[in-house]
Amino acid sequence: MTQNKKVLNWLEEMKALTKPDEVVWIDGSEAQLEALRAEAVATGEMIKLNQEKLPGCYYHRTAENDVARVEERTFICTETKEEAGPINNWMAPAEMYAKLNKLYDGSMKGRTMYIIPYSMGPVGSPFSKIGIELTDSIYVVLNMNIMTRIGKSVIDALGEDGDFVKCLHAKKDVNPDERYIVHFPQDNTIMSVNSAYGGNVLLGKKCFALRIASYQGMKEGWMAEHMLILGLENPQGEVKYIAAAFPSACGKTNLAMLIPPEYLKKKGYKVWTVGDDIAWIRKGADGRLYAINPEAGFFGVAPGTSVKTNFNALESTKKNTIFTNVAINNDDMTVWWEGLDKNPPENATEWKGAKVNGKEFTADGNKLAHPNSRFTAPAVNCPCISPEFENPQGVPLSAIVFGGRRAKTAPLVYQAFDWNHGVFVGATMASETTAAAAGAVGVVRRDPMAMKPFVGYNMADYFAHWIEIGAGLDPEKAPKIFHVNWFRLDDEGHFMWPGFGDNMRVLNWILDRCEGKVDAKETAIGYLPKEIDTTDLDIDPKAMEELLSIDKEVWLEEVASQKEFFAQFGDRLPKEIMEEHNALEKRLNDM
Repeated sequence: MTQNKKVLNWLEEMKALTKPDEVVWIDGSEAQLEALRAEAVATGEMIKLNQEKLPGCYYHRTAENDVARVEERTFICTETKEEAGPINNWMAPAEMYAKLNKLYDGSMKGRTMYIIPYSMGPVGSPFSKIGIELTDSIYVVLNMNIMTRIGKSVIDALGEDGDFVKCLHAKKDVNPDERYIVHFPQDNTIMSVNSAYGGNVLLGKKCFALRIASYQGMKEGWMAEHMLILGLENPQGEVKYIAAAFPSACGKTNLAMLIPPEYLKKKGYKVWTVGDDIAWIRKGADGRLYAINPEAGFFGVAPGTSVKTNFNALESTKKNTIFTNVAINNDDMTVWWEGLDKNPPENATEWKGAKVNGKEFTADGNKLAHPNSRFTAPAVNCPCISPEFENPQGVPLSAIVFGGRRAKTAPLVYQAFDWNHGVFVGATMASETTAAAAGAVGVVRRDPMAMKPFVGYNMADYFAHWIEIGAGLDPEKAPKIFHVNWFRLDDEGHFMWPGFGDNMRVLNWILDRCEGKVDAKETAIGYLPKEIDTTDLDIDPKAMEELLSIDKEVWLEEVASQKEFFAQFGDRLPKEIMEEHNALEKRLNDM
């Protein structure tokens, strides 16, 4: 399929190492993919679902020890430990290659190696990057077909001398003690062994699109961010774009596919989904920042997804989707998970493969679907997919939004004073643990820009890169930066803001601020709304006042916690971050 010597030489090395019985190039044709689906069903790797109710949909079950990303087995291997930073697991590249090569040696004997050329971003876009993943899993091939653009067109775009990210995956024995997901940013290389779970083996996803791409972006002057991208259309038909970063369990996918409340829908407001997870951001010829979603699909968490919580995500799963570790309704070969509805199927197969009476099984507190069970769905299935989804130039960003789950600290929304203050707001992002998370409730977990597990180099240098990007922008054209918190609690522990579709009211205020249409009050932490549109909302004016309030003592505690977090970066932390930190502390003390 290619004359590219870099590809061919690497391929020969990897074949000699893994020793597959057969090697198959993935050309992206429907005929080849259909044959692979049939083979996976024949071997039991996949189960064909009801093709009338769920056309083109399949089911896959992973090993019980292999159901989520494994951060403790995820490494960034740079020449020095300082380049990887204090947050990443690090090992010297030579030492890690030696360790991995022993594991890969003969790992594909008796198996087929599939060669998947893939593009992150529309093929040929100036934003896009090419990877080649070698894998011994048909499940990986079929997921990569949904999540990326694959096949011959990618090889043609690569040409005879193009560079690519080298991705090697071997299921091996799915042994958790020898499981490694390793990134060599300086070598453009990703290696994954002893896992078959999507987050560890779809190497275009977090591995390439964030860890490797963040390093490439730092070197080349662009940004790879853990952000959704949405377009908000007003009644005049104008669309403005927002990129937003949230830690897990903060409603990122729900916001990306938001359905406006009835009152705003009737006025003509719409939301368009460009991306639900990752944004690659570059400066355009006009000096503005533009973003693309480098992915072609959604790798979503199934539990909790329903008609009520995320209609558009659920609709996206109705055809050509792969479900992983959910439950099967044996009566009609459809799928079910906790939160889909309140009627677990009686004749069910739970995620580990046992046939159970679903109603009795769940009544005992058991889960039919794994809490991290997934759907891999084509983005084009989404009812609100943006007409700009395939635009190779990306969409212009008006605003960047950071958020977290804070019971008392952060108000519903506030705006940063300027770009550097906005970087500081992103760098101090945090969420409090909920009952669903392991460990104590209410513990503050720092997750700067929602990138803590995903930065492919030293996070202090990552903050510096953000500051450098801002320095190259005209302040008039740079996106304004905001922070939101949908999760503020009253004294009885109830959520004060309705969330979901009503979050659009906050987005409207954000865009009005970007366009200078509304005034705001200056406070110690940033600009706060004078009011938010609450038409048709049953919310007490006192509650709104509380939602937009700042507690000085709580914030001074927050400042102390931020300082503790920043200390781990030592002298490498950009001086601008500490300047913003000290300025915030002074403003609070002056309140």
